[in-house]
Amino acid sequence: MDKFMDSPWFLRLTALFLAIMLFLSVKAEDQSSRNTMGDVFDLIQDVPVEVYYDTENLVVTGVPDMVNMTIEGPAQIVQTTKLLKDFSLKLDLQNLTLGEHNVRIQAENLSDKLDVRLDPATVSINIEEKVTQSFRVDPEMNTRLLAEGYEVKSMDVQPSTINVTGAKSVVNAINFVKVSITSEGSLDKSFEQKSRVRVLDRDLNKLSVSLDPEEVTVKVDIQEYSREVPLKLQQIGQPTEEVTIESAVPENKSIRIYGPKSVVDAIKEIPVELDVTKINKTGKVEVDVKKPEGITRIVPAKLKVQVKVSGEASDISKKTDDSKES
Repeated sequence: MDKFMDSPWFLRLTALFLAIMLFLSVKAEDQSSRNTMGDVFDLIQDVPVEVYYDTENLVVTGVPDMVNMTIEGPAQIVQTTKLLKDFSLKLDLQNLTLGEHNVRIQAENLSDKLDVRLDPATVSINIEEKVTQSFRVDPEMNTRLLAEGYEVKSMDVQPSTINVTGAKSVVNAINFVKVSITSEGSLDKSFEQKSRVRVLDRDLNKLSVSLDPEEVTVKVDIQEYSREVPLKLQQIGQPTEEVTIESAVPENKSIRIYGPKSVVDAIKEIPVELDVTKINKTGKVEVDVKKPEGITRIVPAKLKVQVKVSGEASDISKKTDDSKES
């Protein structure tokens, strides 16, 4: 036993054990001292991230606008840091190539007495070529916005095309460039509206791109629903015995009718009545066009019919006219 205690190895092991105990003791005292001095931690939310890259020619996706940062250290430094916020979080991508990268966010201008944790600390980003392409803007409007009996005749967009700028893969995915008409009430008059343009992929997902301009003006021409239908001339009554109606030809062959679409489309022709009981000579006769039920208006409302007659009354009328001319 005495020999073992006197051996060099025993002395070395004893010295190592004492050194470890001394280190742990100092560590505990240092931690106790830090706690006594008021070391605290605090959370700073929504810290903006500054990104550095060639913004003229490249587009970077995957970078969060904000991150959360936890700082730990002496209470006074923690409080001052949170109050002044004179630090910055940066992503320097200037030396990276096109493609996907995992990049660590760098914190700058923070005291070296602070322990800093970021959430997230590393981000997956994608660097792509920036491209600009022109697209035609297509207007769209829900027909349920229209008052009953009205329809959209035309929609004109100004400017008709816009420039879309973004990552090449995103611009290539564009399927629709649309502007939507909105309204709270039933529309029965033409109007114009300024609206924001939406850029969508084939699944109607909104795409992250820059637009120039972001808004366009849409002129909407709204008219009452109408359709031209043929007219059918019907003679009613009987002419006098001396008169025979040789022909009756209306100046118009069709009538435009206005009203709800379901009513208008159901009408195949418009009957126009020609009362021949008082016709005794060749000439033009004006007749009223009766408005069918459910129709709001008709054009023309009056119709001229060229009537040709023969018979005694017609001859007498003609002789009378000739004598007046003599």
